[in-house]
Parts: sequence; C-alpha cells; structure tokens
Amino acid sequence: MIDDSPYQGYLYAYPHKTSYRPFQPRPALADVWRDEPSDALFLYVHVPFCEMRCGFCNLFTRANAPAEQVTAYLRQLRHQAVAVSRALGDATYAMAAFGGGTPTHLEAGELAELFDICTGVLGARLPGVPLTVETSPATATPDRLAVLTAHGVTRVSIGVQSFLDSEAHAAGRPQRRSEVDRALGAIRDARVPVLNLDLIYGIDGQTPESWQLSLDTALGWRPEEIFLYPLYVRPLTGLGRRAVSRDDWDAQRLALYRQGREALLAAGYRQESMRQFRLATLPVDGPDYSCQDDGMVGLGCGARSYTRELHYSFDYAVSVGQVRAVLDDYLARPADDFRYAEVGFALDQTEQRRRWLIKSLLRAEGLDGYAYRRRFGTAPAADFPQLEQLVEAGWAEPGGLRLTPAGLERSDAIGPWLTSTEVRSAMAGYQVR
Repeated sequence: MIDDSPYQGYLYAYPHKTSYRPFQPRPALADVWRDEPSDALFLYVHVPFCEMRCGFCNLFTRANAPAEQVTAYLRQLRHQAVAVSRALGDATYAMAAFGGGTPTHLEAGELAELFDICTGVLGARLPGVPLTVETSPATATPDRLAVLTAHGVTRVSIGVQSFLDSEAHAAGRPQRRSEVDRALGAIRDARVPVLNLDLIYGIDGQTPESWQLSLDTALGWRPEEIFLYPLYVRPLTGLGRRAVSRDDWDAQRLALYRQGREALLAAGYRQESMRQFRLATLPVDGPDYSCQDDGMVGLGCGARSYTRELHYSFDYAVSVGQVRAVLDDYLARPADDFRYAEVGFALDQTEQRRRWLIKSLLRAEGLDGYAYRRRFGTAPAADFPQLEQLVEAGWAEPGGLRLTPAGLERSDAIGPWLTSTEVRSAMAGYQVR
C-alpha cells in the first residue's frame, strides 16, 4: 500500500527524467516522428539561465552565465530548430511555453531573437496560440514584457514563493518584497491575460500566520492562477547542503496545504490539481497544460520531447559543475547532431497506459474512462486493479477514476506508488550529479 508520508515525490512528468538512458544507436528524429500526429503539437523551449540558483531548485539551469554563452546558446538553438523542423516536416503547434531556468533572463533583444527562431524556423504562430512564459521578480521588466505581449503571450508565471523576505531567504531565494511588488505591477500593467503566481509552503520557520500573510497578499493581486508547492529538499541543491528543521515536517506541510486550499476555494478559485488553483470564472484557453496526451517538441538542452512511444531529451544534471558540462557539450555539438534523439525512454503499451492513468488521475477531474477505452481498447480498472485500494482507503471515489480531496492531497504519494517497477528500477540506478 502507499507509504504513510504524503510527500514522496512530484511526478510532473512520467516517466521521470532520471529513468532516461542514452540511446544506442541514436534514432533519427525523422524516424521518431514519421508516424506521429503533427497537426496540434506543444512547443516547449528551454532557456537554462537564471540570475540566481534558488536553494530548493534542482532544475537544469545556470546562474549568471556570461553574455557570450547566452549568445552562443541562441545560435545553437537556431541550429537545433532547423534540424527539428526538417525532421517534423509540415508541423503545426497548438500551444507553446518558454521555461527554464528563467526565459526572461534574456534581454529584450535576445527574447525577440528567441521568438524569431520559433516563428521563422519552426513556423509557430506567435501570436496566435496559447503561450506561457516563466519569469522572475528580477527579470519581469517592462521592456521584456513588451516583447512578450507583442508576440501574444497569454500567460506569465512568476515564482514568488513567499511575500516575506525572511522566508524567501530561508528557502535560498535572496529576493526583496519591493522587487516582487514591482514585478507584479509590471505584469499587470502589461495586461497579460493570465498571471500565475507560485507560492511554497513548508519553508523552515514558516507558521500558519506567515503563510496566511503570503496567501492574502497573493490574493490581493487577484492572479488568474495560483500554484501551491510543498517544499522539497533534494540532493545537490542549496538546501540539500545545509540543515533544515524536519520535526513533524509532513504534518506541517499537510496542515499548510489544507489552509491554503481552503483560503483559495473561499476566494473563488477552482482546484485543478494538488498544486494548481484557477479562478472559477476564468474561461479555458486552449488545451490543458497538464494534458496526458503526447506530442511535445522540446527545444533546448534541458527540454523533453514526447511522442506516443518515445520520450527523449539531452543529458540531465543538478550540480553546478555538471550542469555547466552538459551545457558546454550542447554548445559544442555540430549541427548534424540535432538530427538525432540523445537520451530517453521507450514506452511500450503498458507504460503508455500507465502514463495516461497517472497524468489523468492526479488532476482534480480524474480519469475519463471512455477516452481511455477509446485510446487503448481496455478498461482502466482491468489494467490497474490496484485502484481499488485507493477506494478502500477513501482516497478515490468508487471506481477509482477520480481522487477524493483526501486523495488529491496525497498526489505526491499516489504518483510514485503507481510508477512501474521498470521505471522505479531505472530511477534508482540513476546517479544524481
């Protein structure tokens, strides 16, 4: 049965990138995509640069990169885009996202070049499709936001984490409240349709009162979306290298989560997942960002790409030295290298079913049994009889296709529990570096 701790791990993707392995031989992208639907793809562009590395961050990013490396990255990104475009042929993108790192670490002129790569080389319609861009308090400046809005950005996501400087610093994020307020004001002035604001609970020293202050302050900006993230302390991160008080940490995080959930529901937000809350009055803008469907084209050294049968990327690292080594390797590659998939995971029919299950079940609306049967020809309960255990525990409704509130708050335990033995084994064999 599921481990007692509700905080096992965040399955933002399945299979997890630590289960990826180098391909031998490397498959050609033209072969990988030959039989894939390409009329409504998701374009994801990874910018691996930040002005700082937050203490909780284990993403693939480099802080304070020299200007010449940023220039070289954009040049190499264009080479990769050319190779990807030739491999996919006449592809159409239904939505796009720029993540990182911090895409707005790029200067305004560099952002314009990034858009030119996406539109001029890949043929993405920007503006024209839903587009999300991640930013930070230090880089959400009017000149950068002007470039984003000129290209039709529909959603800007900003990681605030806490409106108290002392808590932000405890999480390894040396920001100032005045800087946060300035950034939020600039985003609102830019009239971006959707502002998403991230907060973190479980920070060392955080109390219900200080958490409520951050919640109330966030609500004062009336963001269209709010994400509530539990703090995790991961190997090779800033917090992972220093002591963090963990007495009754699970109980503290669960209590703060429930406090945040109730505050947002009372304020008119609809819960979409354990983390995501969206204004109930906000119309749906295109497909769900956490959709279980395949068809994602990743551009950049930390981006994943998804087809129905193959997930692939470049190498993954966390530590500063290893991230720089992977980035240097990406920048040194000849253009011909981008015609191939480098590392990844091949999904057989069982893993495809499992991915659909996990990515659906961890959403508030649950799994659409009819859509599942149409896709795979079988019933979810027949493929995954263990779902009945969730019903017995009170964590899923009868049938096991939709989590109860008690189950939704245990998403970070249910996801790992549903992970296959093969993926678990591959993840366990990965050496964090």
